[in-house]
Order: sequence, then C-alpha cells, then structure tokens
Amino acid sequence: MTNLNQDIQNKLQHLNIFEKLIVANLVIYLIGLLVSLLFKSDFNWFELPSVFGNFITQPWSVITYAFIHYDFWHFFFNMIWLYFIGGMFTNLFSKKMGLNVYFLGAISGGLLFLLGYNLFPDLFKSPSRLVGASAAIRALLIFLCAYMPSMEVRFFTFNLKLWYIGAAIVVFDILGIIAGIKDPISGNAGGNLAHLGGAILGYIYAKKLVQGKDIGKGFGSYMDQFVGLFSKSKKSPLKTVYKKKSDKVAGFSKEEFNQFNNQKKIDVILDKISKSGYDSLTEAEKEFLFKAGK
Repeated sequence: MTNLNQDIQNKLQHLNIFEKLIVANLVIYLIGLLVSLLFKSDFNWFELPSVFGNFITQPWSVITYAFIHYDFWHFFFNMIWLYFIGGMFTNLFSKKMGLNVYFLGAISGGLLFLLGYNLFPDLFKSPSRLVGASAAIRALLIFLCAYMPSMEVRFFTFNLKLWYIGAAIVVFDILGIIAGIKDPISGNAGGNLAHLGGAILGYIYAKKLVQGKDIGKGFGSYMDQFVGLFSKSKKSPLKTVYKKKSDKVAGFSKEEFNQFNNQKKIDVILDKISKSGYDSLTEAEKEFLFKAGK
C-alpha cells in the first residue's frame, strides 16, 4: 500500500497544473456521486445561488461552484476542454498565470451571473444556482484567442485563426443567454451569462498583458498557496517573486517579457509570409519586421 501511495504521488507530481485541476474535479465529482447515492443529498453549500441574500451567507461559493459537476457529460466535456486548452497555455505561460486566469475567470463568471439575476430580475426571472468549471475554462480560451489572435489551429481539413474561434464562442454564449431568457425551463441563461463573464476576464487579461501589465499580479499570492498544495516541498520558488517588489510581468523580467512578446510577433509575421507572401503584410507589420532585423 505504501508503494502504491508513493507511485500515485509521483504521478501526480508530474502532471501540469491543469491536469491536477482535472484530478481535483474528478475526485469531487466522484464524492458527489457517492454522497448523492448514499445520502440523497448534493453540494448546495458550494453551489453559487442567484439570490444575493443567499450568496452573502456562502461567499466562498463564488469559487467553489467551479468544482461542482452533477451531470456526467457536463463534467466530461469541461474536462476535455480544460485538458487541451491547459496544454496550450502551459506551453506559453507560467502555471501561476494559468491559475490566475482560471480562478479570476471563475470569479468573474460568478459575479456576472449574480449581477444579471439581481439587476435584471424581469429578464432572469426564476432563482437559479450555478455549477461547473465552464466560466473558468472560457477565460483561458478567450485569453489565448485575444493574446495571439492570428495564431492558426487545424480544424479538420482547414486552418482557423484563434480569434475566429473566440468570436464564434462568444456569439454562441450571447445567443444562449437570449434563448435561456425566452425559455427558462429548457434554456441555460445563467450558465451562458457566467461563460460571458469568464470570456470578458480572459479578454481584458490578455490585452493588458500585451501592454506589459499583469492584472492578476495581486491575486498571485493566493495562487502561491494553492500551488503549494500540489508541491512536494513547502518552500516554493514562486513565493520569492513578489517579496522583492520587482517589476516582473507573468514571472518574467520586463526585458525577458518584451523579448518573448517580440519573438511571438515575429513568428506570426513569418508564418503569414510563408502562407500569403510578403505583400500580404500590413505597413505596420513590415515596419516591425524591418526594425527587428536590425
């Protein structure tokens, strides 16, 4: 048994942070199934209620709701999205930034859900409760789409730019809100409203990061503690980032960040040249490439 436990711990240590989040969601999902079967109960105190008075008594639910799934397919597709989007994210950014976007996306989605139901009760008429990681995952996806909109991904037999995908998803979320308002019984206006909240956070985060501003920097200290839960040692090298009051961005010095950002722009431009030729570049892109080559 000891060897088995050590083997499990070693495998968990080699997972990236998003894969560990998937494991955490899986454990909670299985516990929920067990509780439901044995006690005919659920996780009401961890769901996010739409009634503001109820939310005041359980403020932690603005985060915990993102770990609650009851329907298998809801859980399955959320985790599939998280696996692939998380894989893309970890190739480009630090795990702390990934957690910042993920949890701030969950919070933003939850807050927009609350605002919608409490500021527009005539539209969102019936009380509801929010569960699922969709808003947090939406924040990660839209962050990537906004940070590198010209990057292309393979979709069956053709390529799609990330911003096309992001725009289409946001449009579907808005249509989902409208459909849910018209038909509250079969629709999911609250869930789509939360998706939109996560998308807004992801977009703003990415655009500010391009400008060299990490809006999740203050939130990062909480993420240090969260990352520590999955670390072998209590001493985390991430904790030194903010103690020295350095002007780092996303865990990098400004010089490192600028080099990374410029290289990303160069790669996008070169990819565009290889596909469409030099004449397809805008004047701004030509000028940037000329300066970078000096």
